[in-house]
Amino acid sequence: MKEFYTENARDIEVYDQCDVLVVGSGCAGHSAAIAAARAGCRNIVLMERYGYSGGDVTGGYVIMVPNLSWYNKSFVRGLQEEWFTRLQPIPGAVRGPALKDIGSRDPVLIDAWSSIHDCVSRGGFEGAKPSCLVRAVYYEPNQLKIEMDKMLLEHQDAIRVMYHSWGARPIMKENTIQGVAFESKEGRKAVLAKVVIDATGDGDIFRQTGAPYSSLADGECRSSTTALVWRIAGIDWDQFEAWKRRSPEALNALRAQLSAIAGFRCMPLPTNQNDMCWINNWHPERDCSNLKDATETEMETRDTMRNALEYLRKACPVAFRNAFLYDIAPQLGTRCSYRLDGEYVITPNDFAFPQEHEDVIAWHSTISFINDNCPIEIPYRAILPKKTENLLCPGRHISADEIGIDYVNLIPQCVGTGQAAGVAAAVAIADGTTAHKVNIKKVQDILARDQDVPLPRNPYTDPSYMQNVVDHEYGLYTQLAKNAREKAGYLSGVRQFGANQGEIVDSDSKSIKGGGDAQLNPDLIKATPQH
Repeated sequence: MKEFYTENARDIEVYDQCDVLVVGSGCAGHSAAIAAARAGCRNIVLMERYGYSGGDVTGGYVIMVPNLSWYNKSFVRGLQEEWFTRLQPIPGAVRGPALKDIGSRDPVLIDAWSSIHDCVSRGGFEGAKPSCLVRAVYYEPNQLKIEMDKMLLEHQDAIRVMYHSWGARPIMKENTIQGVAFESKEGRKAVLAKVVIDATGDGDIFRQTGAPYSSLADGECRSSTTALVWRIAGIDWDQFEAWKRRSPEALNALRAQLSAIAGFRCMPLPTNQNDMCWINNWHPERDCSNLKDATETEMETRDTMRNALEYLRKACPVAFRNAFLYDIAPQLGTRCSYRLDGEYVITPNDFAFPQEHEDVIAWHSTISFINDNCPIEIPYRAILPKKTENLLCPGRHISADEIGIDYVNLIPQCVGTGQAAGVAAAVAIADGTTAHKVNIKKVQDILARDQDVPLPRNPYTDPSYMQNVVDHEYGLYTQLAKNAREKAGYLSGVRQFGANQGEIVDSDSKSIKGGGDAQLNPDLIKATPQH
């Protein structure tokens, strides 16, 4: 039986007041603050619990972003591509196929990049396009940490940064958010705001406003795992790749034994430099917002690092003979915990059937075998909570069901929805309207015209982007998509959201069923990137 302690009511100091308050300076929050400033807002507060920006990319060492292109078009641009443009002049800071080479089927280039995970398009499923180069970029997290600060300093006339400040609870007046109380070494204080952006990744703010949300529900998905990333230096990745090609059976044995030694699945992945790799890992059925799960993930991973490293030295000495522990990520690897149940919920329907949204704010190539990674439209409503006004919720807690979330909570989608949230907040402030009533056409035009974000059907977006999607049938040439689109098709394991999604829903299973015996393998629905 739980015991409770009654906390006395008290007055807390108002530390600051602003037009837009962004809580969390990870991929989504940092992008939101920068985008709002560039859209004309001059009174922004950015609140972050750590002493740096970036979240998983700088503190969690998720040091690559996948699938930024589809065929020969770079769909994920804006602030996401700006990271790499800014880092490119720094020696060794970035590594990945150049924009001019994406879509190339040159066998020499494909062979050269095939050793770097996700730089060549994923195959292995029926109907996948021929192999081609993909815009996937590896980067040095500490260089990005520096660059993200520089981006904020360039807008210091508009953005006031509050590092070491943990957003604790929303300040509400009826159903409208008016600010956030936060904790720091100075004690509990408050920041008042006209619009709040919850970019905490776990819905720390929206969960306390009365807005509907869901918890992690599917223990088989990637999102139900946690990690603690660590890096090994003194290696030779090229030699490791050569060994992998010579010894595929030994590679499978190495992966299995490495995971057995650790007690959870783990594997080495490349980095931005040949003499270093990172060890990603997946602790199953854990919730990154649960204290016990988070603590055990960190301690168990560190407890196995020496044994795992020693095994790599012995199992593949040609590449790991001189390997040593370089560093350990300073923060937990987080994938998903709570999810917004917003005005629109993204499901596998969004990948199996073309969806057009009048309020589209991001048009992203993702990682989904259903539509061969074709870009899908992410609507503004997916970051807009029900019931609560003047609150936006971009990032990895975006509104999606327990399967759909695996496809849309990666770094690019966090950056893209964060950038859109920042512009929407700036437009709402400038027009004196609310988050629910913002002029979405104005938001879209600023994104496409001023902030390098391709959007479908927008006059400021090169029409060849849409032509690319149309020419390649929205990626729906895969057998998985064909199964879903057969006569009397069903999309299962997904809640029904009305006629606009146009599909009948059977909530008793997690498969996309077509006519007759056609069925989409649920293991393939859940196939997701190694992040």
